[in-house]
Amino acid sequence: MGANDTLHIAVLAGDGIGPEVMAPALELLRKVEPATGLRFRFTEAPAGAHHYRETGVSMPESTIRLCDEADAVLLGACGLPHIRYPDNTEIAPQIELRMLFDLYAGVRPARLIPGVPSPLAGAAAHGIDLVLIRESTEGLFASMGKGVVTADEARDTLVITRRTSERLFDFAFRLAQRRKARGRRGGLACVDKANVFKSFAFFRGIFDEVAARYPNVDSSRIYVDACAALLVQRPWDADVLVTENMFGDILSDLTAGLIGGLGMAPSADIGDRHAVFQPCHGTAPDIAGQGRANPTAMLLSVAMMLDWLSERHALAAAADAAQRIEDAVDKAYALGLNPMELGGRHGTADIARAVLAEL
Repeated sequence: MGANDTLHIAVLAGDGIGPEVMAPALELLRKVEPATGLRFRFTEAPAGAHHYRETGVSMPESTIRLCDEADAVLLGACGLPHIRYPDNTEIAPQIELRMLFDLYAGVRPARLIPGVPSPLAGAAAHGIDLVLIRESTEGLFASMGKGVVTADEARDTLVITRRTSERLFDFAFRLAQRRKARGRRGGLACVDKANVFKSFAFFRGIFDEVAARYPNVDSSRIYVDACAALLVQRPWDADVLVTENMFGDILSDLTAGLIGGLGMAPSADIGDRHAVFQPCHGTAPDIAGQGRANPTAMLLSVAMMLDWLSERHALAAAADAAQRIEDAVDKAYALGLNPMELGGRHGTADIARAVLAEL
């Protein structure tokens, strides 16, 4: 792909505040086009709880084909508490896309933006800048829809495979290398419970095998309970963490809480060929339609998408655009941007306008 080729982006706005945070994300991409020479084509498609209520499926086949053919997928937020499958589980196209396209690496950065308060004293001075990589296709989530429930007990099965773990750890080590090349420490820690469960001892054993291929990366191992304590005591000491699906689901909310909440936390689900980018937050139906939603996580997810596209297609302009967006977000917050969720007075339009102005 050349610098002047058009990047095709599948746009799944979703439910609740999903469409509200998606609109400024697309505006942001249009804003970086003239400065970088990039060109984008957006194709919107249905997915989510509303679509399920109307049709009986969370995503039509046409949406799945679009996601397969597009260069990347932007996802708003999907699911509503009052619309569920017959077994009472949530409508979750985001999880279904992970399984459909084998998006095994859930990437959850947690960087404290200057000017954003953290609940931890000293966090701003030390700086929080870490990435949690969550395996996203197996672990305890492999039991989704397959659990067994009787009158006396319920069972879900945790699954860890060699193939997925090897790819996950390769991805994590390469990310640590890239972070080191960009001036960060570039260390990688395996987070598990290998002292209790055979499955996690297996997980750690594969990590050790892969680590031997990356002698230039400082690798370590930590139990998940000790990791949780570390993240509330000295999160600035963490760099890249890699873990199982359920542990990652929990720890990623913890790390988001350290940097101002889910409204500040971007994410990506990445496989060998496909990738989906979305904010960590949910659909927040209690504030939908009120202009109160914080689009920052969505805007930073756009930056993550551009960074991934730059590597996938060797597009230096996309990496430049990603950095421009991160810098614009930082500058906007440094100038006093304060979202409503953090007790401020700035809503969706205010935040979008401030970031666009810094571009």
